[in-house]
Amino acid sequence: MSGGGAKLRALTQQLSLQWEQTKGYWRDAKCQEFEQKYMQELLASVDRAVTVIEQLDKLEKKIRSDCE
Repeated sequence: MSGGGAKLRALTQQLSLQWEQTKGYWRDAKCQEFEQKYMQELLASVDRAVTVIEQLDKLEKKIRSDCE
């Protein structure tokens, strides 16, 4: 799991930047609907997932330390 959260966060930032570029060309109501329905939820879900991954990583390190 180590590094998984950081990689997920970096990929999501890259997607977010690409989405911002796309919005420069796609400016209608469907764009806004897509952003609200998919992009906002995706970004929020990734934030929650990264938090859980980081907590699991800490727990794994503690377990390894306790077993040594």
